[in-house]
Amino acid sequence: MQRFRHRYYARGAGLLVAACLVLPCRDARAQSALVNPDPLAPKLATNPLNPPRFQKLTQAAPAPLGQPTFAPPPSGAGDTGFDATNTRKKTKAKPKPATAVKPPALAPSAAQTVTPTPSPYQVPQIPEAQPSDEANAALAAAPPGTPPIEDIGPIRKPPPKRKAHVEPPDPYDPLGIRVGAFDFYPAVELIGGYDTNPGQSQNGKAAWLYTAQPELRVQSDWSRHELKAELRGSYTGYSPDQTPSLSRPYFNGKVNGRVDVTHDTRIDLETRALVSTDNPGSPNLQAGLAKLPIYVTYGGSAGLGQRFNRFEFSAKGDVDRTVYQKSELTDGSTASNDDRNFNQYGGTLRGGYELLPGLVPFAEVEADTRKHDLNTDSSGFQRDSNGFIGKAGTSFEMRGFLTGEIALGYTERRYQDPRLADVNGLVGSASLVWTASGLTTAKLSGTTTVGESTVPGVSGSLSRDVGLQVDHAFRRWLIGTVKFGYGNDDYVGLDRDDNRYSAGIGLTYKLNRSLQIKGEIDQRWLRSNVGGNNYQETLFLLGIRLQR
Repeated sequence: MQRFRHRYYARGAGLLVAACLVLPCRDARAQSALVNPDPLAPKLATNPLNPPRFQKLTQAAPAPLGQPTFAPPPSGAGDTGFDATNTRKKTKAKPKPATAVKPPALAPSAAQTVTPTPSPYQVPQIPEAQPSDEANAALAAAPPGTPPIEDIGPIRKPPPKRKAHVEPPDPYDPLGIRVGAFDFYPAVELIGGYDTNPGQSQNGKAAWLYTAQPELRVQSDWSRHELKAELRGSYTGYSPDQTPSLSRPYFNGKVNGRVDVTHDTRIDLETRALVSTDNPGSPNLQAGLAKLPIYVTYGGSAGLGQRFNRFEFSAKGDVDRTVYQKSELTDGSTASNDDRNFNQYGGTLRGGYELLPGLVPFAEVEADTRKHDLNTDSSGFQRDSNGFIGKAGTSFEMRGFLTGEIALGYTERRYQDPRLADVNGLVGSASLVWTASGLTTAKLSGTTTVGESTVPGVSGSLSRDVGLQVDHAFRRWLIGTVKFGYGNDDYVGLDRDDNRYSAGIGLTYKLNRSLQIKGEIDQRWLRSNVGGNNYQETLFLLGIRLQR
């Protein structure tokens, strides 16, 4: 049954992964889309395989050893035991029931005192256990007709149980720092490298780069409820720097909490923050910039989940705000970006049914609205909009085999300004981890984003991205990585369509729990239907990771 179930899961997962590759996936959360995403931005974190335990081999206790009960073959019998003498066989007497007290044995005669010579083929006979005094006393006190009591002798101690084989923990995993009921996992990566086209333009110039990426993970250790946090940041600098300046910070963090009200009822809480910039090559950038403007998106969500046997229902609300700093121009002046600031309010309903253990199909509906600080932007367009997303998929919770979820659906965003066309199309999301073996792990990720735009007449961009990463452990301390990616940016109202491709290989050498050496080579291409936007970029990275 278990083998059939795994085969069923594998086929279903294969069909869903194929569907996601045909329709590139992304989480369609309403937020600013990062056109040409930063390849150096850190990403926001499976237990080892649980080896199968063999059942214990149980055998019946052997019969007491004694004299052989078989007789030599009669005259005329062959090797097969066939009796050719045609003599009448003696009927065997039925064995008498065992008695607790045996009569005293008669003294042997002189003729019977001869000790026979033991045969080398004779099995030694163990003397039969005699009833104890307690058994004789109990039999004498029992009323007439009571069946005899058999003395089974002393009770033997069972042999000690053998422990099942357990895979030892990874000797290179961080141990963390224990503070009360929380585990802290700090780390930092220091990376240097060379980028052939950091400006992501058709005739870009090469530059050396450096980046520092601190991170912190926090996990609670409570019997009920849960609190966890994941904070990742970076600062990337280039030498020689270009105009506009490509050096920029990045931060992505979130804190999640779960309150277990009852066994089947929970409250989900989350707060999040994102600090980033528009990347080079984005059509939203202004002319004459001295450096890339920074924006901050922060917000939170609260939700309620309820389980009814195999059916689970959840609802949540989201509030987010996006704020841009002023743009610094090469002539020393600044330009306001207040027309790009907006608030977003949304809600999500989701229902799932546990069809099989670890397989939960679900349906999800999300609606949101965006309200800008200014009624019109610098070009006189009203950017307020309402969005809707509906999708269906399934989640997998097969530890050590396949975990995560995948979904496909449809989105539509309508703008207040009638001059702006609606943004709609197929969307999807994927976050799957497949443990092919104890050495190989494959990760499939996909998201969809409807981004804002400042270009006159352009409603926004519908961006889809899908990525596949395969990690293989040649040794526990040597991990090889191969990854592929594809992205598409559709600018509604501009008649521009960009296709992004990426491929890379990496190698991680783990010296101990605290120190790793990492190397990576990435190749990226962009192909657009609008001339002058194609580019090619190669990244060479080498660094170390310090963790606790």
